[in-house]
Amino acid sequence: MQASRRRRATRATMTLWAFAVMGLAGSVTAADRGYGPTGWPQSEPEHVGLDKTVLAAFDADIAAGKYAHIDSFDVFRCGRQVYSRTYPHDYGTLYAKEARERGPLNARLTGPYNYFDPATHPYYQGSDLHSLQSITKTVTSAILGIAIARGDFRASLDTPVLHWFDESRVKNIDARKRHMTLRHVLTMTTGLDWNEENVPYDDPRSDSSNMEATDDWVSYVIDRPMAEEPGRHFNYSSGATELIADIFEKETGEDIESYGRRHLFRPLGIRYHWARTYTGVVDTEGGLYLSGADLAKLGELYRRGGWWHGRRIIPTEWVRESLTPAIDTGYPGDRYDYGYKWWLFHPKGSDRTIPMGRGFGGQRLMVFDDEQMVVTFTGWDMIDDPPPNSVLVERLLAAVRTSSCPSHRH
Repeated sequence: MQASRRRRATRATMTLWAFAVMGLAGSVTAADRGYGPTGWPQSEPEHVGLDKTVLAAFDADIAAGKYAHIDSFDVFRCGRQVYSRTYPHDYGTLYAKEARERGPLNARLTGPYNYFDPATHPYYQGSDLHSLQSITKTVTSAILGIAIARGDFRASLDTPVLHWFDESRVKNIDARKRHMTLRHVLTMTTGLDWNEENVPYDDPRSDSSNMEATDDWVSYVIDRPMAEEPGRHFNYSSGATELIADIFEKETGEDIESYGRRHLFRPLGIRYHWARTYTGVVDTEGGLYLSGADLAKLGELYRRGGWWHGRRIIPTEWVRESLTPAIDTGYPGDRYDYGYKWWLFHPKGSDRTIPMGRGFGGQRLMVFDDEQMVVTFTGWDMIDDPPPNSVLVERLLAAVRTSSCPSHRH
């Protein structure tokens, strides 16, 4: 099963954090509409070198259901929001049967980890905050990089994971588990015995689903036996990223949500909701909710090397390392390398790399550095596969008419 099919949702009863929205710097033409409610400067596609008719044709196909259940489609180029569409779906009706049947995607039948409950899926309680699923992992990596740069997270990436655990309380310890480091956690090369990619999430053999059915997710993960020496092979594990929530708090003395609020979300003007596990640990493997426009700010931040309004939010070196291939995923079909919680997509017949955040149900954050463009999709395909990234990339690049952003005002 493709790794984009990550599913997480929200359980936390925390209130939404709302902050003043900040816009991106950049020249605005006379025909631009100024700043919209998303905080981005608003512009027409043709003013930033995009073909509006091509985007409109893509939009029409999405609206017609050609690409399954896409909920939003947003395009940003040259620091401006130039195309934005939403597509309503009655998920309460679509998934009414599944919502009432206990299973791996609804292990407790009721409550916020029922992935078919329209109160929290895909939007959080009627807001425009959409479940990001595994793009949460990408955001988690960003916050970790910030904490390292600020000196609040002092341990190196090569610190053994067991440094943060009482070995007398951890199961299945052997030499291989002692060799597992934080870097292995970041790059999905832990060596843990973890079955997530080879079965659907609604399969009872899914370790990710089984983890979420337990009270203590962190214990479920760290207690897993080892399958091989860390660092040798890519094996996607949502549980590995959940370890970061526990490690971050032990190392810094602050949970990653509150730290991210101060050092990432607030500076970028991002509204969010972040779910927590049954024991109150931040759900770093899939519990974050953002709007598509706010998600794009993360992509733009990385596209600009970690800078925002002349202020460095994330170290440029962390951005570079995050987007450098650490391991080949070995997937058949579309080729992906993996960095620090970023997917590095290589279009067929091209030597370029397109960094992506990917999440179960059709969540996508795409960064087109050559085109100075960021694109986001949200969706909620719980049963059917969302469209391949190669298809979406091809349609997006077909709209590009200029190789660079305009430098003049109209």
